Amino acid sequence: MEADRVTPIGGLGRGVASRWNGAVLVCGKCSKKLDGGFGPKRRWSLAKALRKAFGLKKGRKAPFGVIETRCLGICPRNAVTLIDTAHPDMWRVVPVGADIAALGRDLGLGASDQPPRRAINDK
Repeated sequence: MEADRVTPIGGLGRGVASRWNGAVLVCGKCSKKLDGGFGPKRRWSLAKALRKAFGLKKGRKAPFGVIETRCLGICPRNAVTLIDTAHPDMWRVVPVGADIAALGRDLGLGASDQPPRRAINDK
């Protein structure tokens, strides 16, 4: 880490800047149970399909974070649980073979007239 990217944030320690405008949490256990189910040949996990469809990379330098987590505890059949961090009060259950483009637009990943969402502490 470079010293200019690490900033002290009081008693909480230090912070590292990222380029994320938002994040999506995808249940890793649901994804593993399905063994794919998304993408052109239904061989990709939901996280991988979202990254590929919208040209997102992994890590803090991506414009939007797509993170696979541990089990979220919903465990639907033939679907994956997803949390949009912009709306944490409503979890989504995404069925196998769902339209990734439509899901991405709903999550704010697609091209739109609105400016991208920013973090609370962004200047």
